[in-house]
Amino acid sequence: MSTKKQIVLDANILVRAVLGRKVRGLLEEHITTTQFFTPDECYLDARKYLPPLFEKRNLPAQDALDVLEQLTCLIVS
Repeated sequence: MSTKKQIVLDANILVRAVLGRKVRGLLEEHITTTQFFTPDECYLDARKYLPPLFEKRNLPAQDALDVLEQLTCLIVS
């Protein structure tokens, strides 16, 4: 009987998963052996801070929110 590891992620990790490939890749790589959790408040914080970061880079803010939404299939809130 094997049990999955459990890791709680904060808002900074969510933001990094949206902005780059490394964190998102690690989540995808370990999803079969690890359960990832985050409080709803971390999703709220990420939704607050991602649009200004994308706008600063002259990228559509909605793209950031779309990627964040896609993470919900990997991360339980």
